[in-house]
Amino acid sequence: MLLAVLTISDRCSQGLMADTAGPAVVAVLRERWPQAEVQTGLLPDEEDAIVAELNRLSSEGAALVLTVGGTGLGPRDRTPEATRRVLDREAPGLAEAMRAQGAAVNPYAWLSRAVAGLKGSTLIVNLPGSKRGAEESLTSILALIKHAIEVAAGSQTHP
Repeated sequence: MLLAVLTISDRCSQGLMADTAGPAVVAVLRERWPQAEVQTGLLPDEEDAIVAELNRLSSEGAALVLTVGGTGLGPRDRTPEATRRVLDREAPGLAEAMRAQGAAVNPYAWLSRAVAGLKGSTLIVNLPGSKRGAEESLTSILALIKHAIEVAAGSQTHP
């Protein structure tokens, strides 16, 4: 199974700041799916570049693409807009669950504009750019992601 983590950050892509959130997300994925191939990438906050990479990963058969960063209210935060340009169908409950779980410990989680959905059978989920926010958001929906990947791949079983 192919999984991908795409960090979206102007500062990290320019080498001005170390990416800590992307590697933390990769660690969670490797713990959950140790046999999976995990691709990583790092892009600036450029909407067209994000769209191109999401389309590439989907066309290569990624089961899951997690974006990290660009979901806030900053003027360069364009990850949700790029993701919506790619998605065939949204899965709003995933983003709602992340915001609700996050807000239980940090009220600023409500400011996240993250989206999630399917491009073909590829599940794409936007995560926050902070290490803690990305880890907490991902772990809060891991069971849902597992089921979503299975259903998107054609499984008709329900828990």
